[in-house]
Amino acid sequence: MRLVASDLDGTLLRSDLSVSDRTRAALRVVQEAGIRLLLVSARPPRWIRPAMDDIGLDAAAHPLAICCNGAIVWDVAGETIHTHRPLDPAVVGRLVTELRDRIPGVAFACEAELDYLREPHYVPLWTVPEDYTEADALTFADGRQVTKLILKHQEVGQAELYAAALELCGDEAFASFSGEAFVEIAAAGVTKASAVAGIAADLGIGRHEVVAFGDMPNDVPMLAWAGHGVAVANAHPDALAAADEVTASNDEDGVALVLERLLA
Repeated sequence: MRLVASDLDGTLLRSDLSVSDRTRAALRVVQEAGIRLLLVSARPPRWIRPAMDDIGLDAAAHPLAICCNGAIVWDVAGETIHTHRPLDPAVVGRLVTELRDRIPGVAFACEAELDYLREPHYVPLWTVPEDYTEADALTFADGRQVTKLILKHQEVGQAELYAAALELCGDEAFASFSGEAFVEIAAAGVTKASAVAGIAADLGIGRHEVVAFGDMPNDVPMLAWAGHGVAVANAHPDALAAADEVTASNDEDGVALVLERLLA
């Protein structure tokens, strides 16, 4: 084990978004052993540093984090984008148009590098930046690089949204989801797995030396790619099926239990 890649919400963090003392202790031992730690999240960069500080992750020793499901590799120490793999503007326009035709009333938001945009009728599940931009989704890509497109509907369920997005993305984009109600779309080939693989290659670390933890469908590629993929007990069925091991839930220190065993 030379690299530990872990999802945050629903995996490393408890349901109340806190970090247990046992998890902090296990991660401290990982760092002291010289093993690289990599946070791999659907979160945008602005939500990464507070989590790192709470976990006790040394940004100087572990400067990179993966954000937006692999579309951004964030230099936490320098507060800059290390790598960005955005959607093609033409694909953004096509998907917005076709999804509106398929599911009338669908609402869109997006992460565009470090900016957040949303349509007036998009109701966010989380707090948004005070300086967000309100705009029609067809203008999201005007002069901007769209990191990920997010869609949500007040009446249509996530399963139907995801099925439509998956079909319409085709080979030009990748649809997944990591929470309730919404669906996220990234560029083709952009996943948590692709981002972890890139960083591991730069560090001279083979996939057989990577242990990955996750809980949702957006974690499935990473769990399948890693030498040892671990799903927490509260994980989505797709993540459970993709994992090599199922540990205890995020509220029962599932990640810490595995790390303690491996480090023993």
